[in-house]
Amino acid sequence: MPRAALFDVDGTLTDTTYLHVHAWWEALRQAGHKVPMAAVHRAVGLGGGDLIAHVLGEGRDPEQDTTIDAAHQTLFATCHERLAALEGARELLRALHARGWTIVLVTSSVGGELAALRRALDADEVIAHIASASDVAEGKPAPDSVEQARELTGAAREQTVLLGDAVWDMRAASRAGVTALGVLSGGIPRAELTRAGAQEIYEGPADLLTRLDESAYARLEQES
Repeated sequence: MPRAALFDVDGTLTDTTYLHVHAWWEALRQAGHKVPMAAVHRAVGLGGGDLIAHVLGEGRDPEQDTTIDAAHQTLFATCHERLAALEGARELLRALHARGWTIVLVTSSVGGELAALRRALDADEVIAHIASASDVAEGKPAPDSVEQARELTGAAREQTVLLGDAVWDMRAASRAGVTALGVLSGGIPRAELTRAGAQEIYEGPADLLTRLDESAYARLEQES
């Protein structure tokens, strides 16, 4: 029976959360919006349009969305060559692959940004699929991208785990009926991840790697 290990990327496998925060903050500032960085931080992990709606409210001028999103992409692109994997990230992917898990990245990143993230991870040989938010009707916290990722592997919900750093990841996994695990490497507090549905929480990929044999992954291996 196939087992699916689904991974958010930004803040979970790559140290990019605060780069996104600054890029979104600057894109919003250029469009005339003063938004606290803390508010932007808590929205990172949503797709572009959803993030803008979340921080500006439904009363915003939606005609600005495309301009703001494009500005964020341009600003973030200046960091592409400096993106870095979090400690233990690529080793975690390789360890789970060796244990028989099918690895899928679940991300809203596309094009050059996705390519830069994959270069930073340097683990293409174990990544079976990429599930992009651009391929589904709704991004996180809707379950669509998680469902798409799971279906790519043929795994049952009971044999699927999503690792993420944002409340949006936890909610999407919970709504999709798969096991949700959280990491603190994206800067979201433990309590918020727990309330959003995280069943286990780790400091980051390296912490999970050292505790893999006592994690949900090991438990589901025994059940399959």
